Amino acid sequence: MSARERNNVHVAGRGSTTLVFAHGFGCDQNMWRLLAPRYAERYQVVLFDLVGSGKSNLKAYDARKYSTLQGYADDVNEIIAEVTTGPVVFVGHSVSAMIGLLADLSAKAPYAAQIMIGPSPCYINEGDYVGGFSRSDIESLLETLEGNYLGWSSNMAPTIMGAPDQPALSTELTNSFCRTDPEIAKQFARVTFLSDNRRDVPNLQTPTLVLQCDEDPIAPLSVGQYLKEHLPRCTLEVIDNVGHCPHLSAPGPCATAIDKFLAAQGL
Repeated sequence: MSARERNNVHVAGRGSTTLVFAHGFGCDQNMWRLLAPRYAERYQVVLFDLVGSGKSNLKAYDARKYSTLQGYADDVNEIIAEVTTGPVVFVGHSVSAMIGLLADLSAKAPYAAQIMIGPSPCYINEGDYVGGFSRSDIESLLETLEGNYLGWSSNMAPTIMGAPDQPALSTELTNSFCRTDPEIAKQFARVTFLSDNRRDVPNLQTPTLVLQCDEDPIAPLSVGQYLKEHLPRCTLEVIDNVGHCPHLSAPGPCATAIDKFLAAQGL
């Protein structure tokens, strides 16, 4: 099975540099519809669904392979090898920011840049590190999700999305969660929220933009500051927005920050 078929890959635009957009937990490539098209006149744009999400081929789902984020990172590198030839900029939302980091570290050649929207290398507080959640918080979240996935989805979507003045976006996120196979979503949630990639962060030498909202219930400002201090070539941009999905609720400020960063890299 080709990577295109496995991950429902769509390629648009033109340009010598490719922007690869990767969605977060419970979402699919449609979540980039307000941001990705802005770049199709200047870049090749690649959209895809993580295996188990959206219209990916569920026959490709392997619980063992996807028991760690590296399984998804390997898929990313296969997609890039199949559909791109020039420099690659990886744009990852939430958990896909760390998938992009792992893909970059394991790639045959480094990426040209990384753009991380609402990233977190670890969601659990530990010592001086503030990830935003206690271990009991995460265990409770996973227990609730595993016991009543649809109920969890409808309750959590408004919190994750934020954007109280745009209620349709919360409904959209709820529906996206509900379209995901519950059993796959449960495993992906466990992999996402229990992952700890802090040891990997200092190894990434690629220029990286960390884009955060000033009020994010999933990745607080302390996480952005941690990445600023530990990523060797990090630019931190904080935008005025409530929620964890600014590419939907605040695409204009996101594009402004991304354009500034890409220009600084000569891309």
